[in-house]
Parts: sequence; C-alpha cells; structure tokens
Amino acid sequence: MATVPHLDLAAAQALFDPQPGWLNTASYGLPPRPAVEAVQEALEIWRHGSASWEPWDESTIRARASFARLVGVPVTRVAVGGTVSELMGLVAAALPDGARVVVPEVEFTSNLFPWMVHADRGVEVVTVPTAQLVEAVTPGTSLVAFGVVQSATGEVLPYDDVIAAARAVDALVVADATQAVGWLPVDASQVDALACGGYKWLMSPRGTAFLTVGDRLQERLRPLSAGWYAGADVHSSYYGPPLRLAEDARRFDVSPAWFSWVGTAPALELLEQVGIDAVHDHDVALANRFRAGLGLVPADSAIVSASVPGATERLERAGIRAASRAGSLRVSFHLYSTEADVDAALDALLG
Repeated sequence: MATVPHLDLAAAQALFDPQPGWLNTASYGLPPRPAVEAVQEALEIWRHGSASWEPWDESTIRARASFARLVGVPVTRVAVGGTVSELMGLVAAALPDGARVVVPEVEFTSNLFPWMVHADRGVEVVTVPTAQLVEAVTPGTSLVAFGVVQSATGEVLPYDDVIAAARAVDALVVADATQAVGWLPVDASQVDALACGGYKWLMSPRGTAFLTVGDRLQERLRPLSAGWYAGADVHSSYYGPPLRLAEDARRFDVSPAWFSWVGTAPALELLEQVGIDAVHDHDVALANRFRAGLGLVPADSAIVSASVPGATERLERAGIRAASRAGSLRVSFHLYSTEADVDAALDALLG
C-alpha cells in the first residue's frame, strides 16, 4: 500500500479559498487549490491541443486508488462512473424478479428510484422510518439499501446493525455513502456494494462517482455500460470483438469525464493526507458548536438539521449559504469551515 504523507489540518485549510459563510457542503464541496489548478491546466491543454489525453486518465487511476484506501477495500474492487444512480442501477438490474428491497422512507432518490423502476418485474420496494430499518430486514428480504448518512437530516445510520440484520437473513447490503465518505470513517468491505458521489464531501467536480463491489455481487452484475474503458487493457479495446472485459471491478467502469477526474484525484489525496479521523473531529466539533448555540444536544454528524423560523431569510441577509431540506434548515461543516462561520450563522439566526 502506498505511503501517504501527513498534512496537518491548518496546512490543509490554507489550500482552500472559501468565501466566509459556506455552510452547504451537503450540497457541494469546495475544491482545494491543487484541484482547481489541475483542472485549469488541463483546460489550457484542451484549449490549445498542446498534449495528448493520457495524462488526464492517470487522474482516474489515482482517484480510484485513493478512494479504495479511504474506504478500506482493494483497488480491484472499485469501479468508476459519473453518478450514484447509474451505479446503483447496475445492482438493481441484477436483482431477481420478485425481489424485496427495504429502504429508509426518507432516502435520496438516487438510492430509491433505481430499485423502484423494476416494479414491472415484481421488485417490491418497502420504505420504512429509519428507526425501524433494522427490524424491517426480515426473512424474504433480498436487499437492504440505505444512506450511511441521511441527506436531509444528517442522521448517521447504525451501519453495523443494518449489516448484521441483513446477514442474518442472507440479504444483500448496498450503501450510499455520498454524505459520509470524506468526513466519516466508512468500511466498505463490510457491504456488498457501496456507491459514493465525489462532488460533496470528497470536494471534487461533479461528474465522478465510485462503486465498490464485493464478492457476492462480482459475478451477478452485468456490465451494462461496458465500453472501451471497461476492457482488460483499455488501449487495446478501442475496436472490434471479441468481448474482452477486465476481470475485476473495472469491468463496470464508465468512460471517465476527464476534467472531472483531473480535479478529483488531488482532492481525495488531500483528504488522505489529513486523515479522515482528523476531518471527522473537526467537522463534528463545528456542528456541535452550532447545535449548542441553538440549544440542541450534541450529535455525531457534520450535518445539522434544525427548525428555526425565518432561517433562510436571516442567513441570506447575512451572506451565509446553507440549505433547506424536508422543511428544516440544513447546515453542514467540512475541512474548510471555521468557528467564525459557525458564530456568524448563529448571530444571523439568533441576533
């Protein structure tokens, strides 16, 4: 395994250029300067045609390896794509007719619609409150799909408990870690598949996503979007038969949008250098500072959902960017967030 140099939190924060008051990483993350510079350099090459594309593809290779290390799986278990929903769709297409899928009722639709579109062949999607998810995984369940961190509320689901319940009835486990990887330690080796979009907590351009594929799914999935990039050797897979796909999870790859991946690799490598545990502690401390200011009890999430009358208007007047989800204010804190951001938001809401 590659040795990753360490970077302390303060040094990492110096690599960002946020306008104060960005509290909406749960919508999209801000890029570190090396990622922006890498994309700008690639755009200049594209503008002038001054070099070939192969170095851009090296970014996809680097990002895949970095993501594998972040979630604790071999790089051979990681496929790349553009969106979570397309990657979830691969798994959904592999379900047998009449399968029963259990999903939390307040689940982002990228991890809901891919299952529901198979209703015509008898796939039943059962949605339940998150508090009842574990007990809803009963005999006859084919698959349980859940967000590791709930998008609207920031609730961290009981990862180990859901997995144990699924294993007890021989159900597959599929996790959407888009709101988790980047600030919350996640072990993807424990689930059958884990999908993650890169543009939130991984601080990457929109258009990059990952799928980890476990042993039980490797042979069940059909590479429905197979093309040259899914080939055993991509550079000899440009033309003609026979079918010659990669033996590992690369067979599920979708041809990469180069510039998005150019920006993704430096962002993931920065997270590795800081360490997810350090990012977690920083993000959660800021979230709990905000919660305390509102009179809420501490929690273990970088996302805070709160009901505050007039919150959207108050924050907008103060130049603070947050979100409204499921009828509540949603704020989120990441590597580049500061105590000053928290205090400015509280002043705006409570002043």
